[in-house]
Amino acid sequence: MPSIVSNITVPLLGLVDVAITGHLGSPAYIGAIAVGGMLFNIIYWMFAFLRMGTSGMTAQAFGARNLTEVVSVLLRALLVSLSISAVMLCLQVPVRELSLSIIMPSEEVTDFTRTYFNICIWGAPAALSLFALTGWFVGMQNSRIPMIVAITQNVANILASLLLVYVGGMKIEGVALGTVLAQYIGLVVALALLMRNYLRLNKYISRKLVITKDSLLHFFLVNKDIFLRTCCLILVHFFFISAGAKQGDTELAVNTMLMQLFTLYSYIMDGFAFAGEAMVGKAIGGRMRAIYDDTIRRLFRWGWGVATVFTLAYLLLGHSFLSLLTDDSNVVEVAMTYQPWTLLFPLCGLGAFIWDGVYIGATATKGMLISMASGMVVFFILYVVLVPLWGNHGLWISFVAYLSTRSISQTLMRKRVWKELFPSGT
Repeated sequence: MPSIVSNITVPLLGLVDVAITGHLGSPAYIGAIAVGGMLFNIIYWMFAFLRMGTSGMTAQAFGARNLTEVVSVLLRALLVSLSISAVMLCLQVPVRELSLSIIMPSEEVTDFTRTYFNICIWGAPAALSLFALTGWFVGMQNSRIPMIVAITQNVANILASLLLVYVGGMKIEGVALGTVLAQYIGLVVALALLMRNYLRLNKYISRKLVITKDSLLHFFLVNKDIFLRTCCLILVHFFFISAGAKQGDTELAVNTMLMQLFTLYSYIMDGFAFAGEAMVGKAIGGRMRAIYDDTIRRLFRWGWGVATVFTLAYLLLGHSFLSLLTDDSNVVEVAMTYQPWTLLFPLCGLGAFIWDGVYIGATATKGMLISMASGMVVFFILYVVLVPLWGNHGLWISFVAYLSTRSISQTLMRKRVWKELFPSGT
């Protein structure tokens, strides 16, 4: 539940940023937030392994009661986070210009996006460090601290942006600066709670074990698979957006709104995935096969319940939800013709989300990469075959098949996870 609460604050923040920029007097401000936000989403998604990999490795060390390794994983992850941040800051200009040359927004949006990017990039050290800290807290079976940090950070972001824009007289600069301030406030809160709750672990700090050849090799082998998996995910999602744009403005608007239904479901299911990371990792670290199996059964029991609720909600309330997003009745009516595909989101995506949590907790990241790559291949094959025949319906069929492939492939590989970790049994 704390993980679900944390996730729900994410779309709320995006809505507030859009609402603030929407009253600045020019639609170019909204465009800059959209483009700049997309750039940072791509950048930070690429380094999401700092959270996922840290979570699984910490949970296993915690389950094995290896407190020295528990502390070493955190310090190792923070060191890598700060190193990546330093590289990002050094390469910010070429990264910014290359991204803008690919997206090619209007001249006015480009200028505002540069301003937004130039400020927000300085929040990278805080953002990536928070990835590492959040993963570590989850691995320590503590999802309340990430919830407190997320709520504090998002409230601070909203308040800072409102004050800087409406009291300080700033425009896009105020929204960007509010984001950076909130990221560092979140980092300070996370570090304060770390010291308050885990200061006793400082006696287990071993500088020799933080950076060793074997430990760094294991860290990067685990995270290499997650990084490549994330690249596949980004490719599918952003190609989906691009392909929708080629269908026309109405189809782009429809796809954007319908994707909000999937995003809402994904934020809820990620809460259960986080639970899977923590509990499965602890069970594997302690070599507790019965708890491992019981955790998976409970995750899927809750997952099926949530998926059923979402399916019924999309069936009965889909039209009402879409009407809240736009007052264009034509867009809503066109969107309703694609409702059958939205009804398949919850059940087809269930296995993908639950198994992701299990595989991360088990640090069985190669299986995650294989399932994601398989889903990506299926998506592009069906896209090439179906879109010329059925247009936007073909695009949605491809996306649903991508989700289903991930779920099915990870289900088929599930029995290998424990056996590969413990060939001799429990």
